[in-house]
Amino acid sequence: MKQQVEEGSGSQRSQYFQMILMGISAFIFNTTEFVPVALLSDIAQDFSITTAETGLMLTIYAWIVAAMSLPLMLLTGKIERKRLLLALFMVFIASHALSVFAWSYQVLLISRIGIALAHAIFWSITAAIILRIAPKGKKALALSILAMGTSLAMVLGVPIGRLVGQWLGWRATFGGIGVVAFVVFILQAKLLPTLPSMFDGDFRKVPELLKNPLLASLYLFIFLVFTAHYTTYSYIEPFMRQVGLISENMATFVLLLFGIAGLMGSVIFSRWGEKSNKGLMLVSTMLLLFSMTVLLSSVSSIWLLSIVTLIWGMVLMLLILSVQAKVIVIDNSAQDVVMAMFSGIINLGIGAGALFGGYAVTHLTLPNIGFAGAAIAAIALLVIILIIKRFSRLR
Repeated sequence: MKQQVEEGSGSQRSQYFQMILMGISAFIFNTTEFVPVALLSDIAQDFSITTAETGLMLTIYAWIVAAMSLPLMLLTGKIERKRLLLALFMVFIASHALSVFAWSYQVLLISRIGIALAHAIFWSITAAIILRIAPKGKKALALSILAMGTSLAMVLGVPIGRLVGQWLGWRATFGGIGVVAFVVFILQAKLLPTLPSMFDGDFRKVPELLKNPLLASLYLFIFLVFTAHYTTYSYIEPFMRQVGLISENMATFVLLLFGIAGLMGSVIFSRWGEKSNKGLMLVSTMLLLFSMTVLLSSVSSIWLLSIVTLIWGMVLMLLILSVQAKVIVIDNSAQDVVMAMFSGIINLGIGAGALFGGYAVTHLTLPNIGFAGAAIAAIALLVIILIIKRFSRLR
């Protein structure tokens, strides 16, 4: 009996380590998506192009993820999950190697397309994988580990990537991500169990889901939130440097605060998300609008900017988690499709925001980037008010 207990304990420890490994994978994928924001000026200078032109890299990446998340999830639906995950990491690592040696901006874009394709499938299958390897009764913890990986990408990944870029150049940042991904790839190959696919959905489920008015409304809302956010956030680094005349180190500090704020948002949601979901969405959207509206007036003071950044980062995480908690339970028979569409729509918003932000920088000038995002956030606020009034389930 004692031997059986010890074996069970060892098996459970292995499962915890596998979950942590998936959390690290989430950290890697989100870091590589977010880190170009912190390196925008350096990449632009290296290729002798404008920051607005460099920002197209963000748009192309996000829109590929948006367009390909659902199709690739359906096309790879029958492949054994461990084998698929390892294949994604091989594409991911090879694409980062190309980023390191990119001899032109066009080659860099090609490398980012490869990463984006891996990203599209990764976030379609990751939640299901971590739930399957989680110990009994620990599914909520498993999803929290994934969310923590996302938050830590902002807290540690982006600032560290920026520091490496400052010291060794932006190519070293992408190289470092590739090296860490290779280590994780080896560990996954050794430690993850074989996971036969359990997917049985198809394209016919998509129109049925989109006919659900609450789901469609929440998708529209989260699209507007991310469009507003990335309209401003895509160019926050040159905004701080050129408009606020903030030093490189202080700009890194502000980006770090944004990630810390995301962790704060996760904690708040874990305590009050179930009981006050509607209130969190409404108040968070109002604070998102406020943060962008006062951005220009606060950039002259590092203390004011820090406070605004904390509010902004916290409410963004609250909005992600609040909307996700609603959409994932709308149709329990199609959660994988719902989440693939959710990830795709978020990335559609990221791409649209980066594109609008580039337009605003070119035509409205960099100092007004906060107002450009605020205009879209105001539309998001109107939409969430209408959703709350229309759908009693949300109340």
